[in-house]
Formats: sequence, C-alpha cells, structure tokens
Amino acid sequence: MDKYYSYTDFLRAVGQSEKVNEAEKLLNEIYLDLFLNRIQRTYREEQLTVLIDKALDEKDEHSFHLYASELDELHQVASE
Repeated sequence: MDKYYSYTDFLRAVGQSEKVNEAEKLLNEIYLDLFLNRIQRTYREEQLTVLIDKALDEKDEHSFHLYASELDELHQVASE
C-alpha cells in the first residue's frame, strides 16, 4: 500500500461525533487505495504472464528469469 493509514488517526476521527464525515472520508480513501492497488497489481500480473509466455516461445532464458522473478516478487508483496 502506498499510503500509511494510522489506526489511531482513524479511531480519533471516528470518536469525534461531529466529525463522522471525516471518518467516512478516511475509510473511503483507504478502500479506494486498496482497490486501485489491486487493479494495478492484477494488470501487471497479466502483463508479466504474457511476457513470460513470449520469452518461452522465443527461448529467451534471460527475459524469462527476469519476468518470472518480478512476478514472484509481486506475489510475495501481495501475500504480506
């Protein structure tokens, strides 16, 4: 996730009854950020899969290892 969201900031925003909209805005921003990151990651995974297939077809071992390692890193970051 690109942005850092503090749990205490969220609780502080929720705890202030006159600022319920602030908590909702923060929550919406968090969900939007998560959604956009998911779309971006999925798109990159699809790109890498196509590039890996192309490298295999062309028997380009260097490119295959490069794309496969990037895909592996992407999966590791997603599983954290």
